[in-house]
Amino acid sequence: MSVKSRRSLLLASGVLLAVAAVAVPVVVGTASAEPGSGNQARIVGGNQASLADHPYAVFLTDAGGNQFCGAVIVSSTAVATAAHCAKAVAKQDVRVVAGREDKRTEDGQVLGVSKVWISQGYSDPTQGDDVAVLTVRGQLDYRPAKLPDSGDAGLYAQGTQATVLGWGRIADGGARSDYLRSAEVPVVSDSECRSDYSVYDQKTMVCAGYREGGIDACQGDSGGPLVVGDTLIGIVSFGDGCGKAGKPGVYTRVSAYADDIKSQARTRTLFP
Repeated sequence: MSVKSRRSLLLASGVLLAVAAVAVPVVVGTASAEPGSGNQARIVGGNQASLADHPYAVFLTDAGGNQFCGAVIVSSTAVATAAHCAKAVAKQDVRVVAGREDKRTEDGQVLGVSKVWISQGYSDPTQGDDVAVLTVRGQLDYRPAKLPDSGDAGLYAQGTQATVLGWGRIADGGARSDYLRSAEVPVVSDSECRSDYSVYDQKTMVCAGYREGGIDACQGDSGGPLVVGDTLIGIVSFGDGCGKAGKPGVYTRVSAYADDIKSQARTRTLFP
């Protein structure tokens, strides 16, 4: 099994070096296709998405403006992403791009990063703890996603319909999308995901996707959000290819890190 993270590895200069060899889900699909459809003109099983519906979806670039991962706004001063994304590019070269639905435009904000927090246990996406929080320089002007609390355990129930968002590749090995895309995927049971991935850890990971494949995240979507409504339940982490049958996307289970994310994302103020 070739498991890969879903980001692109870039040189700090902005020159594309290689696609990461870790499996991270990217949104791939078609505009109107059913799971398993051969039509791959758009995100696999998905559609072009709107930031009016998902204002918390952002992407990360290097200093040269090359998009390499996704992220999600969790406060007016911070975004959450995958740990393997946070480690891919030096802090001083990372830019958080918010409010830009089409990557070819100048819309929205481009903010530098002042602080990077990475889960202490992180070593590799397949080992769990694939979560990071980036504190931005300035203020994000867009609504953050909600973080799950103790009453949201049902959001992880098998069959729950979730939405994955990203600007990554539109097919395994294909071109990346210029627009934000979304795809609807059902949460997969822990027992099923464990049978698909021997490395699966139900405490730190959650799977989502169709048994027959055809709808998934892909390279370039790493670090992006998996949401139910506006509640962040997952962060794109890894997978075996993009949209392969029997290989759902694997996401960081945000409920396991909600307290850490809240602590790191606490809005800076001048008063106690």
